[in-house]
Amino acid sequence: MKLKDRKRVLREMVLARRFEERCYQAYIERKIGGFLHLYPGQEACCYGVMEAARPGFDYVITGYRDHVHAIKCGTDPKAVMAELYGKETGCSKGRGGSMHIFDTEHRFMGGYALVGGPFPLAAGMAKAIQMKG
Repeated sequence: MKLKDRKRVLREMVLARRFEERCYQAYIERKIGGFLHLYPGQEACCYGVMEAARPGFDYVITGYRDHVHAIKCGTDPKAVMAELYGKETGCSKGRGGSMHIFDTEHRFMGGYALVGGPFPLAAGMAKAIQMKG
């Protein structure tokens, strides 16, 4: 990876951490309800995988710590935050909350609450995409 790309990824990971910190602050102030599963200290895991993804071509599905993955796929951070607040302007119309962010426009096929749960869904989605051609 070139130096400029490493700097970009580091900058994006710092922004992701700041986003999650804002989420946490809103949660402890009780502005965000329900569950909130954050990603602090794990940003490199997401970015390591997502740097290999091809935007606009690859589909992404993940577990319940999904905010950073959605943003990395191209989902507007404001739409993710609106989702956490339960607003209609959220990427899942305010119905998915923290664990069920979804954005088909950016091929982010969602975060799923069960550990290991995305694997059979990903296999089924891959087969459906393959069958469609």
